[in-house]
Amino acid sequence: MTIHKEGYTSIALCILFIFVLNALVQFFLPDTTWAHWVAYIISFALFIIILQFFRSPGIEVSTHDSHVICPADGKVVVIEETEETEFLKDRRIQLSIFMSPINVHVNRYPIGGIVKYFKYHPGKFLVAWHPKSSTENERTTVVVENDRGIAVLFRQIAGAMARRIVCYSKEGDTAEQGGQFGFIKFGSRVDVFLPLDTKINVKLGETVKGGITVLADLKA
Repeated sequence: MTIHKEGYTSIALCILFIFVLNALVQFFLPDTTWAHWVAYIISFALFIIILQFFRSPGIEVSTHDSHVICPADGKVVVIEETEETEFLKDRRIQLSIFMSPINVHVNRYPIGGIVKYFKYHPGKFLVAWHPKSSTENERTTVVVENDRGIAVLFRQIAGAMARRIVCYSKEGDTAEQGGQFGFIKFGSRVDVFLPLDTKINVKLGETVKGGITVLADLKA
């Protein structure tokens, strides 16, 4: 299993915690067998949980100029027409993917092109399915424009558990469709804002895979 680079520090801290926990149990309760077993079980469970949070499996990315591929593993929780007010300032189809703690947390570019806009917004940590999480939570906004001049805006949104968003995008960067643009530690949500004439290929409640599922087709 490949571990994402964003997990190295967290895994090191986890190992340190496990070492200290077991050392304390051995020192203060040297003859209490059940306490040793409890510490072993907690240590093992914690280590496995942290490892699966930061796994980064190799995938064969589905790429095509007209496709909008899924930016994250998770479940489709929103498909609706809305007003995008930050950058595009027009009507868009919003498609949102909720990432649970057991999903892969890597985020991938839904289209290829040039990064036209990037901004980090500090904010709250409302639960990811809260209606105001898209505008009030800590988040990053990225806009990529493809070679046909079609712009797609997407946001990484923190939630109640996700307390750190990592985004590698910078304005002027070349975005490779399916390439990694960031990571949300311990899950949350990614919103994608698409042109109104886009053909949506997924349904509410559908489970999707980052870099693999084709969310939609852009108008030719």
